[in-house]
Amino acid sequence: MQIKLPNSIKTCKDSVRDFFTSAKFLIYMGHALSTWGDRMWNFAVAVFLVELYGNSLLLTAVYGLVVAGSVLLLGAIIGDWVDRNPRLKVARTSLLVQNSCVILCGILLMLVFQFKEQLVELYNGWILTTCYILVITIANIANLASTATSITIQRDWVVVVAGQDSSKLADMNATVRIIDQLTNILAPMVVGQIMAFGSHFIGCGFISGWNLCSMCLEYMLLWKVYQKTPALAVKAGQKEQQQELKQLSPPGDLENGQSPEESSQPLMSENSVVAKADSHQENSCCYQVMEPLRTFKAGWVSYYNQNIFFAGMSLAFLYMTVLGFDCITTGYAYTQGLNGSVLSLLMGASAVSGICGTVAFTWVRKKCGLIRTGFISGVAQLSCLMLCVASVFAPGSPFDLTVSPFKDIYTHLIGEKILPEADYSLTTVQAGENTTTAAPTEELPHLQYYMSVSLLFAGVIAARVGLWSFDLTVTQLIQENVIESERGVINGVQNSMNYLLDLLHFIMVILAPNPEAFGLLVIISVSFVAMGHIMYFRFAFKSLGRRLFLCCSPEQKVETVDSPSLPTTV
Repeated sequence: MQIKLPNSIKTCKDSVRDFFTSAKFLIYMGHALSTWGDRMWNFAVAVFLVELYGNSLLLTAVYGLVVAGSVLLLGAIIGDWVDRNPRLKVARTSLLVQNSCVILCGILLMLVFQFKEQLVELYNGWILTTCYILVITIANIANLASTATSITIQRDWVVVVAGQDSSKLADMNATVRIIDQLTNILAPMVVGQIMAFGSHFIGCGFISGWNLCSMCLEYMLLWKVYQKTPALAVKAGQKEQQQELKQLSPPGDLENGQSPEESSQPLMSENSVVAKADSHQENSCCYQVMEPLRTFKAGWVSYYNQNIFFAGMSLAFLYMTVLGFDCITTGYAYTQGLNGSVLSLLMGASAVSGICGTVAFTWVRKKCGLIRTGFISGVAQLSCLMLCVASVFAPGSPFDLTVSPFKDIYTHLIGEKILPEADYSLTTVQAGENTTTAAPTEELPHLQYYMSVSLLFAGVIAARVGLWSFDLTVTQLIQENVIESERGVINGVQNSMNYLLDLLHFIMVILAPNPEAFGLLVIISVSFVAMGHIMYFRFAFKSLGRRLFLCCSPEQKVETVDSPSLPTTV
């Protein structure tokens, strides 16, 4: 006898099944696999390059410069390629190129680790140098392909899957960002443990194997999403072209079985002379050589003409900062006496703070609207960063502008003895006899010595709530207010702007690398963050006017941004 289940139980099971088979969940799974592989590789490649070059940061610095420069120059071109090609082709090609390059790079690194001693002796080490160049080049191609994947999935596919539902789009953006935060912590931990208990050779093999398996699973998930979302099959430009062909074709031709393309041929033959002249110009060698430059210029002009230009610029300005958990802030923390265990806990707290920011974004957006959410997030971030400014002048701060910024380089050149690493974390590095200073531990109590660095990291961690909420706000503004045919190129230029400001912050550190000058870098960083939020305030006030300061209910608010203007023809 078959027992008939209640309708409520069936409904619950169906809801769970529908969720796990929905296009939204499949995108989450594909993004989690892709991000996990990216985080493992980005963490491991830096470690590998340091290990290969004798514990020097030279190869890592070269790799970072090449990656940032490539995205800066090719961001608009990559975005234009995303716009011009079908969505499935773009996702499939970028996925295949990215994972294939990582696999190839991993195999090459395995060979270098295994036969490094033999490679050093061949042709005076030129074979090994060639391997270094190949690793950096292939890894850079993988990063460019990852940029294309990020643009097409996070900036385009997510918008199409969400449809016209702004709340659903906000929830999907927040979930994607939470996945980024979690994988940013867990993936380096996993691959780090594999390399610690195994070897770098095993680490390279694990990453290569992961990307091989992940590539197949990601492709399957993207194909499922593509099948479940028919709107992904046609882009805006293709829709407009089909509508124009239908309008040009006479009704009788459609009745006779002719397609719109066939029926439109006689109309096109009238302008055959002009078409031949244009095709001859486009086929010329000079025209094809200059095509990337025209695409680059057209992309930046189109970005400038967008109504969300100041919103995008405000996000880019937030990259000009040392107030993040990167190698610069970590290195400064080591000079102030913090060990790796404490830093790992602080990084975990930063990730939790970032997740709180993504959750806060969805709640504040429902209460106050999207544009006001960005304004509130900016105020919250700047308020928290005031703690970082206070840390510059707090007890225990090494801030001292009288010390030469090139002191460390000078001591290396003249051959003076540099302090041991154990003493460097507790004392000020000596540049010469005239700049000798006493150890901070002799002048300050133990708690006061750590007051400055504690205020610094308290401000950095607390500011992550506003930072990630603001990032999600600008991301959704770009998604909702850039026309579909320009999403790729606009997001490509946005990535280029982000990398440009990120490069400037590294140059700023190169010009003032000493711990004594880090306080000046903090003040400059907070100034750039403030300028970024001033740009956003201009955008928000232009969009809402005085209504920006009225936190009205969702039913009363009107926060539509004017439709973006078409790009200037170049």
